[in-house]
Amino acid sequence: MAATAGELTLSSAIAYASYTIITATIFFISYRLLLHPLSSYPGPLVAKLTGGYAGLYAIQKRLHIIIWRDHERYGPVVRIGPDRLVFNTATALKDIYQNDRIVKSRHYLSTTRNNIVNVFTAIPNDLHRVKRKVIEPAITDRAMRSFEPIMAGQIDIYLKQVLEASQSSTPSPAVNMTEKTRHLGLDIVGQLAFGYDLGVQTREDNRFIMKAMYFGNFRGNIFHHLPGLSKLYINRIFDYVFYEAREKYWRLVETMIKSRVTLDRHAKPDLYSFVADTLTANPDSIRGSHLWLEALFFLTAGGDTVATAISAVFFYLARNRACYETLAAEIRSSFASASDIKTGPQLAGCAYLRACIHEAMRMSPPIATTLWREQDPTDDQPLVIDGHAVPKGTLFGVNPYALHHNKEYFPEPFAFRPERWLSSEGGGKTARTHDAFAAFSVGPRACAGKAMAYLESSLVLAKTLWLFDFEAAPGKLAEVGGGRVGGTDGRDRPDEFQIMDIFTSRTDGPYLVFRPRGGVGEEIGGIPVILI
Repeated sequence: MAATAGELTLSSAIAYASYTIITATIFFISYRLLLHPLSSYPGPLVAKLTGGYAGLYAIQKRLHIIIWRDHERYGPVVRIGPDRLVFNTATALKDIYQNDRIVKSRHYLSTTRNNIVNVFTAIPNDLHRVKRKVIEPAITDRAMRSFEPIMAGQIDIYLKQVLEASQSSTPSPAVNMTEKTRHLGLDIVGQLAFGYDLGVQTREDNRFIMKAMYFGNFRGNIFHHLPGLSKLYINRIFDYVFYEAREKYWRLVETMIKSRVTLDRHAKPDLYSFVADTLTANPDSIRGSHLWLEALFFLTAGGDTVATAISAVFFYLARNRACYETLAAEIRSSFASASDIKTGPQLAGCAYLRACIHEAMRMSPPIATTLWREQDPTDDQPLVIDGHAVPKGTLFGVNPYALHHNKEYFPEPFAFRPERWLSSEGGGKTARTHDAFAAFSVGPRACAGKAMAYLESSLVLAKTLWLFDFEAAPGKLAEVGGGRVGGTDGRDRPDEFQIMDIFTSRTDGPYLVFRPRGGVGEEIGGIPVILI
């Protein structure tokens, strides 16, 4: 039968649509591969075509591993998205993060509300400097010295719990250090932010905070790589799934702020005492205020990252006996008792302790994600990064994990060698080593909480090693935290502390067994330490 006019018209329309789609697809692919301003830069084929390449691995929480692999294959500069470049040199680290012509990527605004930004999401450099100037006095070395007694009280709670675990009658009184240090970190940052006792170490009611923080960081990290999702219903799905944890967390933050603003601003040595005059909050409209947004970032940054660093040190010490013995000898010969371990020349003189902290953060950085930057939209001058001309509109950055495992700066990058940070004989610290260290980032937007991180990690590690001996838990628990031999996801090194990239790093383990060594008259939280 002959085709009707209607059938011919429909057939022609389908054919025309098909040809149009095929032609557009060919043009799209050809443009991104051959004509795009970044077409000359190497990288995986899929990454040149779609941001889904990085987005997929961000969802899998292992984009940092993929970027390291891509650098190993393609070189020091790699295109991992249609408009994104990652660099892997110390020169690029300086060129990007210390350049005032470069600003934070606009995609960090995808999770802001009411167009109010905090010190992290502020895009213009001038605005960031203003916001940083407000909060920075609360976390300087001087401020930390005032806050140290409160921090020490929280560390005593942690030490008491380790002691109780060591005296437990269970067959394997193993302690999960990620869990313990994260609880400790949250209690410390709650006190530092608003003088508020979260009680995470001793009670379960506020431990949901960890789930809420996980949701916020993971969602934000996905949106950084797939910014289009923040405009789709997927955003509402995220909010629906995690609504209860988020809302409960927000109510808790409201309670923290309300309880603090009723006191005199100088009642406690906390963040509020420094920002009260600048970041005010009406008790009836706390959510969405400047104080509110700074508090959310402050709690997340301070409560999660330090715990990762401390857990990493414990992991590597438990698997590197010579390093463990060297550090234990340094700590035990430097202090007469655990109560003597505090800020001062003796603690600052523990060079091997600082080297272990640096090396653990090098191998397993607390923030493993790429901090994306772009050229200031108002700047019309050509931009050159490490000798490479970068077109305007490009997002670029340095991935800390990849740079920290670059053999050019860190020989044997997967070996735990604290000596590489020492300048003494047998060390090997060089300017190149220092320049390639990005655990706190660099430049004017580098982590403002560095003093807090060093103090907390130094006190926890030194006091633990003075009071206890420890080793990896027996059996399968000893494997928690490390990679799996034969794994195909890049996590195939048993002696590497594995981090899950959710912007901050999520970890598990190590599981350790402790034995008190103590001294005569030494106490932890009122419990005598038995000399053995």
